[in-house]
Amino acid sequence: MHDVHYSSSYGSDKAINKMALIGLLVVFLLLTLALAAPFIAPHHPYEQNLENNLLEPCAQYPFGTDDLGRCIFSRVIFGTRNALFIGITVTLISAATGLLVGLISGYYGGLVDELLMRLVDVLLAFPGLVLALAIAGLLGPGLFNLMLALALVGWMSYARVVRGAVLSVKEKDFVESARAIGAGKAYIVRKHILPHVAAPLSVMATLGIGHVILNAAALSFLGLGLQPPEAVWGAMLSSGKAFLRSAPHLTIFPGLAIMITVLAFNFLGDGLRDITAPGRKETL
Repeated sequence: MHDVHYSSSYGSDKAINKMALIGLLVVFLLLTLALAAPFIAPHHPYEQNLENNLLEPCAQYPFGTDDLGRCIFSRVIFGTRNALFIGITVTLISAATGLLVGLISGYYGGLVDELLMRLVDVLLAFPGLVLALAIAGLLGPGLFNLMLALALVGWMSYARVVRGAVLSVKEKDFVESARAIGAGKAYIVRKHILPHVAAPLSVMATLGIGHVILNAAALSFLGLGLQPPEAVWGAMLSSGKAFLRSAPHLTIFPGLAIMITVLAFNFLGDGLRDITAPGRKETL
């Protein structure tokens, strides 16, 4: 019976590791495309040629052209730059804010914890995308406003995860021992609490990048992100919806780019979560 359980777990871990590896490879490829976009793209992403508008995929234009004759392949590649920049930057800001709030709330407790967590509860009562849509709508379109809106609605989940990790660690014997020998709060947080918070925070941040990219595409689709002629996947979907029947490639390729990117970060995040999960070795 024990042997059967071991084989099943081992096979499951191999599948998990395989998916995580696929996610890592795709993320690496996306980063390479973003960094080398000017050298990889066959055409300038803003170059218009109305004589070649709405061309189907061909050798010269691998993904075809849009209604203004721009190369969709080049625009998808440059859109990778914008998507990863927004996803990674917003996630770092949200994670840093959530880390600070969660540490303060979990470590100090009492009234501070109560006030901060009630604020988080109120903000989490609103759907994240709807709240981001409202903020972006008030601020107006643009890269900075888009990122600010997404960061303002993204930090609460990180704060709750960090707070929970801090509460589970701060009463441990090694933390009590550090207090007993006179270690300061900053030292305890840095040496004993942060290492235990790092694993769940890194997993959540990896998954969060894909979530941010998806929300950024949704806001850009509604016209609240980067403005034309910038290459943005969500805006490309929006401009291509009028040609769904006559030129479906205008929406297929940016849609695939969004799907593949989000899946890659989800696979990578799931793999990190299983690697860092407590008790994982015992189940083997």
